[in-house]
Amino acid sequence: MLNYLDSVFAMFRPCFNRKATFCCFVVIVMGFMLSTDLTGITSIIRTLCLEPARYEALIHFFRSNAWTLEAIRIQWAQIVKKSDVLFNENGMVVLIGDGVKQSKEGKKMPGVKRLHQESENSSKPEYIFGHMFGAIGVLVGNAAGKLFCLPLSASLHDGDKLMRRWDNEDYEPVSHVVQIVRDAFSAAVVLGDSILLLDAYCLATSKSLRRRHNSDKL
Repeated sequence: MLNYLDSVFAMFRPCFNRKATFCCFVVIVMGFMLSTDLTGITSIIRTLCLEPARYEALIHFFRSNAWTLEAIRIQWAQIVKKSDVLFNENGMVVLIGDGVKQSKEGKKMPGVKRLHQESENSSKPEYIFGHMFGAIGVLVGNAAGKLFCLPLSASLHDGDKLMRRWDNEDYEPVSHVVQIVRDAFSAAVVLGDSILLLDAYCLATSKSLRRRHNSDKL
């Protein structure tokens, strides 16, 4: 297993301009894989038994200009494509898109906003404060056995309007459904012909946006 992980990590080396940054990437990913709690960099240091002084170095990794998230996403999609585990339906890979609203206690955290819950579960509150994530995965496995969804990308899909405008003054926010489709398209560019599966929420939202667009035109 360690040899396999080492070979996969080596494929990401071209995504980084500096060797030290690449080493931090390996440490952080291994920490995410092995940690049993969700306290960020602290859990990585605790899980891997690193020196507490490494905390700031790992924090700086996320602000480094020696790598870009898009390059890592593309490389990961290429690695998955070469792995020969993709499930094919009529010669096309199957992409799966979904979103999740994660409740947060800290209302002043970056990206946290008031979100409406569309779930029909009566035990859930109608509104929460939290993060809205969108994710894209690809179906892998054998049709005769079990199929699994292998994650390709996940990103914040709401609450990031102000942060993105810091980098791009012309940034215009788009809906969660549009971002899901764009993320799927980016994956399909690498994986080839694809089918995108979405849940009923995306269909209902797209219909609502279409009606709103038509009423604005009138």
